[in-house]
Amino acid sequence: MGLWEDSNYGKGMIIGVIDTGIHPDHPLFSDVGMPPPPAKWKGVCESNFKTKCNNKLIGARSYQLANGSFIDDNGHGTHTSGTAAGAFAKGANVFGNANGTAVGVAPLAHLAIHKVCNSNGKCSDSDILAAIDSAIDDGVDILSISLGGSCWPFYDDNNALWAYSATERGILVSCSAGNDGPSTDSVGNTAPWILTVGASTLDRKIKATAKLGNREKYEGESAYRPMFSNSTFFTRFDAAKNASETPYCKPGSLTDPAIRGKIVLCLQDDVVSNIDKGQAVKDAGGVGMIIINQPSYGATPAMDVSAADGTKILSYMNSTSNPVATITFQGTVIGDKNAPIVAAFSSCRPSEASPGILKPDIIGPGVNILAAWPISVDDNRNTKSRFNILSGTSMSCPHLSGVAALLKSTHPDWSPAAIKSAIMTTADTLNLANSPILDERLLSADIYAIGAGHVNPSRANDPGLVYDTPFEDYVRYFCGLNYTNPQVGKLLKRKVNCSDVESIPEAQLNYPSFSISGLGSTPQTYTRTVTNVGDAKSSYKVRIASPKGVVMKVKPSKLNFSMLNQKLTYQVTFSKTTNSSKSGVVEGFLKWNSNRHSVRSPIAVVFALAT
Repeated sequence: MGLWEDSNYGKGMIIGVIDTGIHPDHPLFSDVGMPPPPAKWKGVCESNFKTKCNNKLIGARSYQLANGSFIDDNGHGTHTSGTAAGAFAKGANVFGNANGTAVGVAPLAHLAIHKVCNSNGKCSDSDILAAIDSAIDDGVDILSISLGGSCWPFYDDNNALWAYSATERGILVSCSAGNDGPSTDSVGNTAPWILTVGASTLDRKIKATAKLGNREKYEGESAYRPMFSNSTFFTRFDAAKNASETPYCKPGSLTDPAIRGKIVLCLQDDVVSNIDKGQAVKDAGGVGMIIINQPSYGATPAMDVSAADGTKILSYMNSTSNPVATITFQGTVIGDKNAPIVAAFSSCRPSEASPGILKPDIIGPGVNILAAWPISVDDNRNTKSRFNILSGTSMSCPHLSGVAALLKSTHPDWSPAAIKSAIMTTADTLNLANSPILDERLLSADIYAIGAGHVNPSRANDPGLVYDTPFEDYVRYFCGLNYTNPQVGKLLKRKVNCSDVESIPEAQLNYPSFSISGLGSTPQTYTRTVTNVGDAKSSYKVRIASPKGVVMKVKPSKLNFSMLNQKLTYQVTFSKTTNSSKSGVVEGFLKWNSNRHSVRSPIAVVFALAT
């Protein structure tokens, strides 16, 4: 139903994945029911990989000179490829959790895999450049790049440079926003020609409950299923009371023999992974582990317990000479009404390279994502289910890559900018409880965390209007960023003289969102042009939710269309109210509403600092 039916599951689309390779024998990469690749496809499967390719996996290139094999020896690329375009595979689960049929977002799309990263996830710029050049020449429709990006100016940002070349050829580039949240100014891959994707939770939890000796219960999550009885109580051990390294349970730091046979409390950090913490506890003889989040991480799924609950657990431990606990495992629970929640790790805050462009653009599923994995993670139980549950904006990026493939299949004439606009202007801003989307602290998520909101694929298929950025406007945009002629030339791969170009400020780029910086006593006015892709004869009225302390005026207030693909322009003036002393960011939105469509643009305003 919905977009799957309308797009024929992405049939005919080619998604290029730039990652750690792929494990081709996984059932998600079966070509049962797949048509041959389209005639435009010019790619190849390398000589040592030809027998592994099929009508699903139509291209395979390795840029790892030290290891020419294309097989994924990391797992990351297999996971992201399956998420974007995996076939239907029954019996998917991890430790029996989330059991069911796994499938990618665009299951009839073809995959072209480019291995640029080694088994440690290290990727060289030269390999990435070679891969993107090949993908462009081979004929991909979408590029899915779950790799980190910098906050440098675009002429020094390799991802931005390469993505620009791809976008110029009509290829939509979807990239991860980064996993440095909730720190400010942390978002990467912020070029306006890139679809920058943040991460959100699902309405599925894999629930575990810690029950203390005082009968208090605290909910968390774990994919583990124990061999012992759920009712068994074990003595607790607080790692934070020992040497300086042990609160975070670093490998090799847990040397106290008292740990043996106990449940160990560890603190969450951004250095030691939860898997490494668990291995350290296991190596020290512990029978279990509870990880207490940082306060900023709230109660986001994938972290064992919240900081607030962790404080209560520690208080109980300090109140008795023999603290005990048991962990019960309830398994898969569907129906979290707070979903989607913005993931704590999802990078946010203004783009340093271009504050006049709101980033991330969109958020999508990126927490506890079950997808293909090269091996079984449950070897001790002899399962044949080769799946793993991972979290990160690396997981949300291929979701949006798949959605873009579906939209391109349905609307082959849409440009990358039009596809991005359709995704952004139709996004959800409310959760399943019909309340504003929350962040990791269970507070309303701000605009720098969610961008336009959470992707709604079916609505994106029929957006009504799109903001289609003319590619020639990027030259005016670059000159407006005060780049030098050589810097602009580096982006365009040709000579440019900005003195001959009518430059524009950042916020003037025909983008589906507004990011207004430095609003002071002088009003700021910008124009936008929308293209009618809905009903030939249609009328739209503007609805404004002005940011606090800002007056917005839109001219005209009504747009009347008489044909498809007709373009109309409107003007927005932002003025600071005389009594406003607000600092920081304020947010609002602008909507164009017809009888059948609602086209929403998020608005972020930062006031000028008082002199």
